[in-house]
Amino acid sequence: MKKIELALAAGLVLSIFLTSFTSFARECDEIRSASLRLHILANSDGEDDQELKLKVRDRILEQSPELFAPARSKAQAKDMAELKLAQIEDAARDEIQRGGYDYPVKAELVNMYFNTIGYDGFRMPAGRYDAVRVTIGDARGQNWWCVLFPPLCIPAATEKLPIEEQIERLHEQPRYEPKLAALEFFHKISGKN
Repeated sequence: MKKIELALAAGLVLSIFLTSFTSFARECDEIRSASLRLHILANSDGEDDQELKLKVRDRILEQSPELFAPARSKAQAKDMAELKLAQIEDAARDEIQRGGYDYPVKAELVNMYFNTIGYDGFRMPAGRYDAVRVTIGDARGQNWWCVLFPPLCIPAATEKLPIEEQIERLHEQPRYEPKLAALEFFHKISGKN
């Protein structure tokens, strides 16, 4: 009799866990499918390259309201981004040249994996997201990202901290939430959202 009770209790706990996990996974999928991110990758981790990346970011975001604010959906924002890739690339290239560098730059629309990270008071779950990706030079340095749709980039970039403090913050490790660890592990081994 004890084995049956123990099996029933274990089954109940497992079903509650799976129901919670399924609901949580569905919410994460909704966030990923409704978001368009901006991802800027610096040439290197050198201080000058990191500073240049932040200047490129600022230049792109100066144009962001014009490029993405009118979008009423992610699909519309994605279509607008695709039409504006050359303009984004030109703005980045101009800022790179103004900084005295001749790094190549590429702006493209991609679907790529992002880790879980905190952003302006909430968490963006790990998984594959559509993104406007801007690569500078060798693209081997720290990255910077934000959410273009819904439009969350402008507040993050207008914080106007000194460049040195912004560069220092790039090296801070995000604090992961334990409830996301299992989901993130699943993403990494399966390659699926």
